[in-house]
Amino acid sequence: MHHFSGIEIVAPGPLCTIQDLGRPGWAHLGVGASGAADRSAHQLANRLVGNPADAATLECTFGGLRILFRAAAYVALAGAECPAATTPEHGLGHRQPFAVAAGTELVLGAPRSGLRTYFAVRGGIDAEAVMGSRSTDLLSGLGRAPLAAGDQLGIGPDPGTQLPTELAPAPLADASPITLWPGPRHHWFTPVAHGALVSGPYEVLGTSNRIGTRLSGNTLERAVLDELPSEGIVEGAVQVPNDGQPLIFLADHGVTGGYPVIAVVDPADLGRVAQARPGESLRFRWKR
Repeated sequence: MHHFSGIEIVAPGPLCTIQDLGRPGWAHLGVGASGAADRSAHQLANRLVGNPADAATLECTFGGLRILFRAAAYVALAGAECPAATTPEHGLGHRQPFAVAAGTELVLGAPRSGLRTYFAVRGGIDAEAVMGSRSTDLLSGLGRAPLAAGDQLGIGPDPGTQLPTELAPAPLADASPITLWPGPRHHWFTPVAHGALVSGPYEVLGTSNRIGTRLSGNTLERAVLDELPSEGIVEGAVQVPNDGQPLIFLADHGVTGGYPVIAVVDPADLGRVAQARPGESLRFRWKR
């Protein structure tokens, strides 16, 4: 009889991937950093079970995740808050560690707000590292494929840290505009476009993914109409294609882009962009 001592994916929900802090440093080979889209939520989930910040977690998009524990484990959830229960129906809180017994099934519903929930288990998700990271990169195809029903995942060794007992406070709802820094091609846009970007809301489109958040709102007009050779881009870059509608690059973005970058999201606000769901609005402000 096969005794597997990790976790089994019963249902992955719309999209569930293994993520850590990514694989920076390979852009010269055409490989992006990838990693958790909302790094602060990923790191909080790890902290709550005593893991190092770069331990691998599960990034679950819009809930629906069901996990069967083949061994007792110590776990935590952070990020988008969704109804969570173990069988028999026993509700579980977010941002606090809890112990689960072998044979337990954890079920996540759809989040009330936000998009991405992070599941951490003490010891970390044990997956093969590719170029120094366990992250799934949807653009390059590096890392393990998005999880599917029946997948079995090992749990890494106990980190030997003290078992935390803390409950992290709920983050305050932040409706303030997303802060932008001028991008490398800021001057390729008209002053009217600079104002338009920060004067009205932009709706998050359903075509958004881990590569980028696509937006619909004020059209951004260019002052320079030259062709732009591909140039390096960073996470948070606000690129403007020919239709004048901005796109914010997230964790799985490529390393070059062929359209001008008008702005770059302040790193402190990247998690909020990653948690914005289709149909929601984002507002922006220029860094003062």
